[in-house]
Formats: sequence, structure tokens, C-alpha cells
Amino acid sequence: MSKNKTKLSKKIQRLSSSRFRLSVKKSNQHIYAQVIDDKNNVTLVSSSSLKSDLKKGIEQAKLVGVDLAKKAKAKKIDSVYLDRGKLRYIGRLKVLCESARENGLII
Repeated sequence: MSKNKTKLSKKIQRLSSSRFRLSVKKSNQHIYAQVIDDKNNVTLVSSSSLKSDLKKGIEQAKLVGVDLAKKAKAKKIDSVYLDRGKLRYIGRLKVLCESARENGLII
């Protein structure tokens, strides 16, 4: 295992002791988000913009954030940490996180 992957896995282990991980991926047309339990290697909640073809861009990210927060609250998940990978915290990613926060998810 490379040096960077080792650092990343130690960081994930340290953070995942008390909270779940919110992983966000995006493509040119869609955005995907899921809450993952790293201890059990299970995806607890997921949401994507594949269902809503009516909205595009930032509006799509708002809907995904709202949907994800509602599903997480239904499963009694209230605190997560953000795993954004190499994505910068601007645009659709920022809007998704803000809309999830507004609907009760602590990031």
C-alpha cells in the first residue's frame, strides 16, 4: 500500500470512530452522495440526481442534499464528516452540503 493511501486510511479510521462518512462524487451531468459506515463497510443512505431530470446544476445538488438529509434523519443519523475526494468545495458540492445542513444534517 502506498504511503498516501496509508495516511488516508488512518485518517478515515480516526474520523469514523464517532461519525459516518458522507462521500460525494459528481460527473458533468449528475451528482451522487452516500453515507457510509466504514466499520461495517456498509452504505447506509444514498441519493443521486439520476431521478430528477427536470432540474440541472445547482438546483439538482439542492434536491440531492435535501433528499439525503431526510433519509439520514429517518435512519437516526445526525452527524457525518465530508469525504470530497479531490473535489474543491465550491459550486454544486457546496450547495449540496449547505442544503443538507439546512435540513438537519451536521457536517
